[in-house]
Amino acid sequence: MSFEAELQRIKDDIVKNLPADIQVQKIEFEGPEIAVYSENSNMEVIESSEILKDLAKTMRKRIVFRWNVDKRKEPSETEAYIRNLVGEEAEITAIEFDHTRGEVIIESGKPGLVIGKKGVNLKEIRANTFWQPKTIRTPPITSKTILLIRNMLKKERQTQKDILLEIGKRIHRPILFNDLDIRLTCLGGFREVGRSCILMQTKDSNVLLDVGLNMGNNNDRFPHFELPEFSVRDLDAIVVSHAHLDHCGMVPFLYKYGYRGPVYSTLPTRNLSTMLQLDFVQICEKEGIPPPYSRRDVKNTVLHTIPLSWGKVTDIAPDIKLTLHNSGHILGSSIIHLHFGKGGYNFIYTGDLKFQKSRLLERAAIKFPRVEALLTEATYGGPQDRIPSRQDSEKELRQILNSTLKNDGKVLIPVLAVGRAQELIIVLEEFISKGLIDRVPVFLDGLISEATAIHTAHPDYLSIDLREKILHQGKNPFLSEFFTTISAQEERQDVITGGPCIIMATSGMLIGGPSVQYLRSLAEDKKNALIFVSYQVNGTLGSRIQRGFREFQFVDSRGRTQLTKLNLNVFTLEGFSGHSSRSQISQFLRKIQPRPKLIITNHGEESKCVSLSTMIHQKLRKATKSPKNMETILLK
Repeated sequence: MSFEAELQRIKDDIVKNLPADIQVQKIEFEGPEIAVYSENSNMEVIESSEILKDLAKTMRKRIVFRWNVDKRKEPSETEAYIRNLVGEEAEITAIEFDHTRGEVIIESGKPGLVIGKKGVNLKEIRANTFWQPKTIRTPPITSKTILLIRNMLKKERQTQKDILLEIGKRIHRPILFNDLDIRLTCLGGFREVGRSCILMQTKDSNVLLDVGLNMGNNNDRFPHFELPEFSVRDLDAIVVSHAHLDHCGMVPFLYKYGYRGPVYSTLPTRNLSTMLQLDFVQICEKEGIPPPYSRRDVKNTVLHTIPLSWGKVTDIAPDIKLTLHNSGHILGSSIIHLHFGKGGYNFIYTGDLKFQKSRLLERAAIKFPRVEALLTEATYGGPQDRIPSRQDSEKELRQILNSTLKNDGKVLIPVLAVGRAQELIIVLEEFISKGLIDRVPVFLDGLISEATAIHTAHPDYLSIDLREKILHQGKNPFLSEFFTTISAQEERQDVITGGPCIIMATSGMLIGGPSVQYLRSLAEDKKNALIFVSYQVNGTLGSRIQRGFREFQFVDSRGRTQLTKLNLNVFTLEGFSGHSSRSQISQFLRKIQPRPKLIITNHGEESKCVSLSTMIHQKLRKATKSPKNMETILLK
């Protein structure tokens, strides 16, 4: 069957399954969604039945209903109607119209009031304006990144619509081969931490899971794109598990070299990834290093990104469906579930996994429709990797802070901007508000404040307890007066010369950024303390310090190499990690439903990947593999 014939067949099936009184004007393939445009003004025909739900179930496709342009009310009239309908209590801050997709985007402080009980207001808006309403929450802290993305998408509505139409045609093309031949090729992140990149292939499709950077090794920074198995031209989709550069840092690079397909991730992951990618370009430019991609490539990535919610089944290729689930690692991080063929094979990639509830997030999901094979991280997969409880780590943190601050010292905590920073903000806010530590200035430097602003825009992805505090109790730790944002060199100097304080700064592995600047100034004073709260990749300054190095070199403003001695106290608190310990990974694999037949390890030092694989085979009696980079595994 030809490409055009397959698309026509799908359209004919949709029309055939719709009631006769629904007048279909056109059907378009908008990315993974099939949009049905109608001239029917009788909204009751749609709202009072299960037409679309039944149709989606029959077709096994995501179907949306839209009205033709001539049916829609004028934007000014529609906006007035919406504001009058929901009232001032909804705290509407903006109403925008996407004419290309027939959507009205309503931003408000209380989106629940816009939606109404059981969605009654949304139904009223559809029935009386013939626009499809979409609600978003007004964040309490303005994010420059989110504003940048929204303005970009607003200006490029038609471009994005054209992109979706092309993606839709590719997704819904005919399947050429009925027999499943599924291969996994290790492009990066196997028996190492960094540059995570997995190529999943069938005879019909090619999908990349994560496209990351190696943060600790300048010689092997990029995935193995040179392998013959990989071709940008043949790539159907990229799925990003979460927004850390070792998983998302090289996505724009592929757009630089011709990729024009979609990127799938959660909405928080899209926003956080964009922030990190733009910052990475800026850092490269400041250091005089040619960045591997440009801001234009990052923009192209945003235009091609299709955000998905957890639990939503989505076609991403003719023979592959995708579902994202919570992985518990950072905001919006996802376990990736791929469904091949017509239920013939199911594969799970955990990405970075936390199988323990934290103050910030719920623990990773464990229930899936089917699982034949699973790829799990092994960051802390060694037999010696025992992560202390969160309670013990918080107690130790409190003791270190009190001891250092009472000695008139400063505490430097290098943090990843996304994840550990927000977890510590919650902890420190409680420490200070309850009088568990002295109230001293807490300074946030680097991308922490911007990342935190993005967190406030997505409360639905936070832990149930934190969400309850923010949305229903009016207690938002991210808005606390205890924290001060540092954004200029002069301000940093004031912090360094000032009194006792706590400094949280990026980068978390001391590979650049303000954390290294603070370390240079604080290193030689025995009264100060350095606390690591996240994993330190081999080859980074943070890793070397953890392993006992007490001197480091840096280049000063005059270009001279200086040697600095580390006399400050160094601590590592593993209990704040967003990764699972060996025992937590084991618990996850024991409780996952259903149990996979094959378990593969990656994202860990070689010894840890192999050790975890051996333990799983011996104790859980599962077939296991611990492949190396550039290896290919035939899954089916």
